[in-house]
Amino acid sequence: MTCVARQFCSPFFLDAKIRLDAKSGCHWPARLALAAGLAVLAPLGANAQTTDQLVKGATDTSNVLNYGMGYNLQRFSPLTQINKDNAKNLVPVWNYSLADDRSEESQPLVYQGVIYVTSNSATMAVDAKTGKQIWKTKVEYPAETPRIVCCGIINRGVAIHEGKLFRTTLDANVIALDAKTGKELWRQKTADIKEGYSMTVAPLVADGVVLTGISGAEFGTRGFIDGWDPETGKHLWRTYTVPSPDEPGGDTWKGDTWKLGGGSTWITGSYDPELNTVYWGVGNPGPFNAAVRPGDNLYTCAVLALEPKTGKIKWHYQFSPNNPFDYDAVAEMVLADLNVEGKPTKVLMDANRNGFFYVLDRTNGKLLAANPYVKVNWASSIDMKTGRPVETDVVKDAREGKKVVVYPSILGGKNWEPMSFDPQTGLAYANTLSIGGHYKTEPATYKAGEWYVGIDLTDLWEWPQGPRGHLTAIDPMTGKAKWEVPSDIPRFSGVLSTAGGVVFSGQLTGEFEAFDASDGKKLWQFQTGSGIEGQPVTWQQDGIQYVAVTSGYGGVYSLFSGDERLANIPAGGSLWVFAVKTQ
Repeated sequence: MTCVARQFCSPFFLDAKIRLDAKSGCHWPARLALAAGLAVLAPLGANAQTTDQLVKGATDTSNVLNYGMGYNLQRFSPLTQINKDNAKNLVPVWNYSLADDRSEESQPLVYQGVIYVTSNSATMAVDAKTGKQIWKTKVEYPAETPRIVCCGIINRGVAIHEGKLFRTTLDANVIALDAKTGKELWRQKTADIKEGYSMTVAPLVADGVVLTGISGAEFGTRGFIDGWDPETGKHLWRTYTVPSPDEPGGDTWKGDTWKLGGGSTWITGSYDPELNTVYWGVGNPGPFNAAVRPGDNLYTCAVLALEPKTGKIKWHYQFSPNNPFDYDAVAEMVLADLNVEGKPTKVLMDANRNGFFYVLDRTNGKLLAANPYVKVNWASSIDMKTGRPVETDVVKDAREGKKVVVYPSILGGKNWEPMSFDPQTGLAYANTLSIGGHYKTEPATYKAGEWYVGIDLTDLWEWPQGPRGHLTAIDPMTGKAKWEVPSDIPRFSGVLSTAGGVVFSGQLTGEFEAFDASDGKKLWQFQTGSGIEGQPVTWQQDGIQYVAVTSGYGGVYSLFSGDERLANIPAGGSLWVFAVKTQ
């Protein structure tokens, strides 16, 4: 057998007591060697992936077909081969270079032995057993594009449907590729980058429609969600997240402020096939200076429940009306069934940037719980009857132009990095932030393609006297932590939990980590060589459970924190795959 993963011949693997394969001269774990040999003989990506498979994605342990490890975005796997007892024996199987030195936040998909992963500049198909590249399709965009990207030159992944992959590009295009060859099948432009629009979102395929969101709220754009025909690329519908005066909610904007109202949609929504409803989070209003835009400013800082075929809004819930503090609500809307007051209830959960953990009835948007999960001083509570925050003088003073210290900061109680929900423990696992912020308004002047925020950006942070973040196990109904694992430099990676009782996450300093889901005890770590801001996934192939994550430093914290402790963290994107070493 040819040695297609030469890294197995390194001293690290010799020390791991991995057996020598006599024919190849490579050091392989015994089971990995046999499985890799079978993979060479097996056809890769032989059959088209179906809508029914997407619906069952959360329980499909052989593939990773959905962003979020399932339509519910729980990022939970029922696999148990990797567990709290043997996680200490995890070793790298292979490493694939993304040939990119930007932040790598992409979540890989896995289908029939092929991993599909993106960077800002390429889409790649990789043999899941060997790490060998099958194809790579580069993304070309105008040189001036990065100038209008707020918080990192990134891409978060692809969607897959019936033999096609769908991705977005920084210059605001949606592309369909042939999953077998990487050939471009269609391309549609969604917006003009000169106006400040960009795209980093992984698409969602729901009820036969490709849904995409948009970035750009910091540039005075007007946000939206689009629906596309997956076969032809035909534009089916557009739902604006900032309504015009003649649309429902238009009266929450004064004058023409809606035209520059923000409301980005740059994180993938969840989908309930039974209710045939997509749940999509909406970002901050523009500008940050709330005095410029009196009113509640729908549908910013909200979640929209949408009909996927038409984009029609079924209901909405706004977390932070007329928000000054960049408490966008784009992050994952996790779906689960919880026991609420003794009754099984279909819920939506959101660890909101504003510092409150929300539980909503996803059939109608009714508020069921809203409790702080980090330090909060801008609101004392959430009114359970109205659903509105009970604001403190911090907000009043901020709107009047006074300088305030606010908790959480504009990075939020949790930023974009997705949490996981384990239905076995009933806990949400999230990388939370302990950072306060300085907020002072400035005049906001709009100019196309330039920042339109209206606050002082020179003095943003109120650093804590201790850890700046935690990996936190949160009770959804109370917001209270069962356990916390502190980190001096906050984690900005996604979180994965498994039925084996293991929680995976990563550090900006490069360590990929495994923790005991019951108490937060660290079980294992491995240094990947660059900061981890990716989204770990797991699957089983030929009897072996694998875990994969992208590594590559350069996201929002590195851009704006000024944290000198990260000065020596090298850039350089790669995809790592791990499995448990066998004797």
